[in-house]
Order: sequence, then C-alpha cells, then structure tokens
Amino acid sequence: MPLNIDVNSLELQERVVSFHSVSKTVKGGRIRKQSVLVVVGDGNGLVGYGIGKASELPDAIKKAIADAKKNLVRVSLLGTTIPHETIGHFGAASVLLKPAPEGTGVIAGGPVRQVMEAAGIHDIRTKSLRSNNKQNVVAATIEGLKAMKNAEDFAAARGKSVSEIKG
Repeated sequence: MPLNIDVNSLELQERVVSFHSVSKTVKGGRIRKQSVLVVVGDGNGLVGYGIGKASELPDAIKKAIADAKKNLVRVSLLGTTIPHETIGHFGAASVLLKPAPEGTGVIAGGPVRQVMEAAGIHDIRTKSLRSNNKQNVVAATIEGLKAMKNAEDFAAARGKSVSEIKG
C-alpha cells in the first residue's frame, strides 16, 4: 500500500538495479526497447522500486524512477538494522532478512544490497532463496521490509505505551 508522501519535498537516491534490451517481432521486423529496474530511497526508512520501458535508455530510466516514486513504502528500522528476522516472498523469489549487530555491514547480493542501501539499512544479513530473477528478488525484499514491525507499531496497535509492551 503506497504512502501519501510529497515526493518533491524529499531528497531521494536513485539506483539502477538492472537494464536489458527486449524486442518484439512485428510484420516489418523487430522493435527494440530498453527495460530498466530502479530502486529509490531517502536513506532513512523510505524505499520503493519501479520498472520502465522505452526505446531509449534515459527515457526508460525516467519512467522507472517515476514508477518507483509512486510505490514508496515506509520501513521500520531499529538503529542501523531491522527489528526482527523475516522472509519476504514474491513470485518464486524468497529473501531471508536477519538483523545484525552494528559494524557488520550489508551482507547481501546485488539486487537486495541496492534496496538495503536505498532504505538506509547499514547492518543486515540476507540470503536470496529460490529464484534469482532480479525483479522478483527486489519485490520480495520490499515485501519482507513491509512486514517489519517494531515496538512502537505493536504499542500503537494495542493502545499501550512501549514500556508497557516491553514490561
């Protein structure tokens, strides 16, 4: 569920995860286009991804960035890591996300690393399971991050304070 955020007021970092050429065969020959997968984030818990396709690469990147800005999600952070372990699923891709102590760094493969750096997560251990399709891996990572809940989220849902929840 995308957030209602004024993206023009934010300073977002854009990262191209992958780009490749796709073609369509028509009566007159082949039509070539460029497909781009982009991740955007503010480095402080806000991240989104988008896909763009156009005949020229710069146009495809612009479309992908616009799509990513429409699909921003807020991620729960606990300092420089995530609150708890989770597995994100999307299509055939699954991504295991585990919190790590400060100083560990981002232990992640290519597409997952791009999402973590855009979200502002500095200490995490991840493992991409099953599919290695970059588009599905990025979507699974975002799904896993959306499922994160910290103590403040639980307290707000129960109508209590954080100190009452932690005991």
